[in-house]
Amino acid sequence: MRPKPDLPPEIEDLRDARWRREGMGQVDNAFEAERFIDAVGFAACLTDCRRPGPSLYVAVCGRRDAVMPRNVQKDEEASRTWLLKDELIARGNVYYAKLSRGKAMFLAPRMIPYFHAVWGVRKSEEPRRLSRKAQAILGVLRREWEMSTSDLRVDAGITDRAAFTKALDELQAAMIVVPSQVFYQPKFTYIWTLGVGRFPDALRRRVSRATAVREIARCFLACAGMTIPGELARVTGLSRSDAGLGNRALVKEGFATMPAYGTYCVLPPADAPPPA
Repeated sequence: MRPKPDLPPEIEDLRDARWRREGMGQVDNAFEAERFIDAVGFAACLTDCRRPGPSLYVAVCGRRDAVMPRNVQKDEEASRTWLLKDELIARGNVYYAKLSRGKAMFLAPRMIPYFHAVWGVRKSEEPRRLSRKAQAILGVLRREWEMSTSDLRVDAGITDRAAFTKALDELQAAMIVVPSQVFYQPKFTYIWTLGVGRFPDALRRRVSRATAVREIARCFLACAGMTIPGELARVTGLSRSDAGLGNRALVKEGFATMPAYGTYCVLPPADAPPPA
């Protein structure tokens, strides 16, 4: 086992600024949240400093050491992040769903084709790759377009709540179904719709898998400044081999260097001034 390398202080400082981990840049409203997601390309929703990568919760806290408390219902910052998430879903300017490994993530529109190329399921592949329950839910949504959770479960004929949730998560991970609104009265419910209705061009754009993993790696590395072994895979849900392929493609084209095994750094632009 190779020891996990520490990040240099200048990289941590860079991430503080770009991932809004400092008080001066913390996210306060939906507009700022959308700007943050657009800048980083993709971000987790409610992860804290114990997980790598940009996070809306950490950006709301504006602290590098933000930790999600056990009792999130009474935590002001967690509640603010949760409500911001609801507002972002309703605005529909960024993609939100449970993606790979069940992680709730936001995607900037420009990154949707690349994530879809890796994890998306095309319509021709649905009978082979989707479970019967997932196909039943999808059939209802293609007829009705939007439905609340309870109505969708009834119309899909899935009586077991756990089985329904599992099938719905499967459709989110396949980048087919997304939440479009959240209501708390008269009872808490999500409204579900087809992702292609909100982001038709992005989800219909064809991208090769090799291009997709390279551009996902570029997006992370450009914002993070450096990536250490396993970090890109943990942040995005890519396999370790796909993450390595993406990073090595960036080295090959001259965008990055590999100073050590599994460690990649962004090359400074050719016109950048020399360090003092």
